[in-house]
Amino acid sequence: MRFTNWIGVALFCAAGTAAAEVPNVAADIAPVRALVARVMDGVGTPDQVLPANASPHGYSMRPSEAAILEKADLVFWVGPELAPWMGKAVSELASDAVVISLLHQGGGLELQLRTGEAFAEHDHGDDDHGHDEDHHDDDRHDEHQDDHHDADHSHEGEVIDPHAWLDPENGKAWLDVIAENLAGADPENASAYRANARAGQEEIDAAIADVEALLAPVRGVPFVVFHDAYQYFETRFGISAKGSIALGDAADPGPRRVAAIRDLVRGAGVTCVFSEPQFNPKLVRTVTEGSDVGTAVIDPMGAGLAENMGFYPDLIRNIGIAMSGCLGGES
Repeated sequence: MRFTNWIGVALFCAAGTAAAEVPNVAADIAPVRALVARVMDGVGTPDQVLPANASPHGYSMRPSEAAILEKADLVFWVGPELAPWMGKAVSELASDAVVISLLHQGGGLELQLRTGEAFAEHDHGDDDHGHDEDHHDDDRHDEHQDDHHDADHSHEGEVIDPHAWLDPENGKAWLDVIAENLAGADPENASAYRANARAGQEEIDAAIADVEALLAPVRGVPFVVFHDAYQYFETRFGISAKGSIALGDAADPGPRRVAAIRDLVRGAGVTCVFSEPQFNPKLVRTVTEGSDVGTAVIDPMGAGLAENMGFYPDLIRNIGIAMSGCLGGES
């Protein structure tokens, strides 16, 4: 396996793959698959490893998903910061593939994870994590927490927030990275890949303009998210969450944490609490109980979106629509 930038695809070609053969391509999550699919439009179709309704932070692959990696010539994924468990799977199942970790490619924005009581990504003092959730097995939870910790600290002490696809400017940069890797692996279709990337960037620009207009009237309105996945989106569009219910990507909040966020919601004048379809909605109801705080669902993975060429800009646009409505008092 070669974790590489686009120059490394020359090794793929040199291995003997015919130039006219469209490579088998795998992507880790739905937003990455959508970007790859936009670049491959009219040429080929990538496969997606993780279901759109699954949390990438801790997951056990099914045999059909493992088979996607086994047949892949190129693998595009965010990187171990998002899915620490997947590094081993890629290494074992896609050992001959060119593997591109997008998080540190393309010169895009990289942010450190937010810390402190409001977000508490690395606050392990709250040892009463809830055990009433059914989406994390205890042994798997411990294993993934250890892996996540190792991955997060792999960049000279910096703790990188992996949710970088939610900055649409990063999405635009990743389109170029994807196009150049595919062009190197499949030179006969290089012009199509690059043209598709440019078209995709124009579509993302339109979504950015739409979201800018939607959020302009509600900038400064305080809100809370279920888990701290939206920092890139917030930074791009000039809004900022007051805190998150979950302690981190792989940790369920316990009663003490829920009580602290409930106090934050009341004390900070929070207008809206955003939940996600992948997590337990009862926790949001508990946080907002007895208040007139609004709620809405936002989804960083786009689980409910149609798998078409507009998936990625629609993902960005839909988050903007949901935030604008709830922060504007429509929920």
